[in-house]
Amino acid sequence: MIFKDKYSQPITRERVWKTFLMAVPTGLYAIMYIIWFNWIEKRPVVHFTEMHVAIDDKIPFMEIFVVPYILWFGFVFFCTAFPLLKFEVEDYWKFMAFLSFGMTLFLVLSTFVPTIQYLRPAQMPRDNIFTDMVSFFYTHDTPTNVFPSMHAYNAVGGAISLHHSRRIGRKGRIASSVMAMLIVVSTMFIKQHSATDVIGALALSLIAYYFVYRTNLVTNLLGKLGVIDLAPEEAPEEIFVK
Repeated sequence: MIFKDKYSQPITRERVWKTFLMAVPTGLYAIMYIIWFNWIEKRPVVHFTEMHVAIDDKIPFMEIFVVPYILWFGFVFFCTAFPLLKFEVEDYWKFMAFLSFGMTLFLVLSTFVPTIQYLRPAQMPRDNIFTDMVSFFYTHDTPTNVFPSMHAYNAVGGAISLHHSRRIGRKGRIASSVMAMLIVVSTMFIKQHSATDVIGALALSLIAYYFVYRTNLVTNLLGKLGVIDLAPEEAPEEIFVK
């Protein structure tokens, strides 16, 4: 991320300060999300809506998929840090808009319609390092508030963000797509999510993609806030990207 390329700009004190200011709202949102989510997880709930479809029973438990499930953390961090450190302001804020849209909606849905899944195996079918890792996640992450899957949603958002970066070439885009796909299916193979959760996440991703990347809503807002400069000839006249 720190290597120079043809788009690199000088690293000045002003740029470092602006980069810090860009990261502050993201950090504050992360704190708010964690507090809200923890409250949702720990509050007493009388009724949960079960997430289950027939295909869930046909998907085998495969502990090896805990690897891409864990890689989600690094993948989302990279997709956030890359445009931030490269000072790709519009790319960064579009990705943040994508994430915050879905994550906030998830919190609202989980607050008013708590969900649960009963897909986890009662006993691990094998004893190895991967089943130990899955057991760790089972211990620290309840099977409640699972719809839509934020693991799947954020992974898709990360791939979309990298696909729109002018710095990412064809191989990088393919790699990001493969990573996102593995993360998405991993949630079902280690029984962290129902297929319903994943389908919901993919549908939400399409909606977020449309508004963030296929219209000028976010671009216009960033321009009005003075976050990015829109030259007169570049300023969008319509809501839809031509």
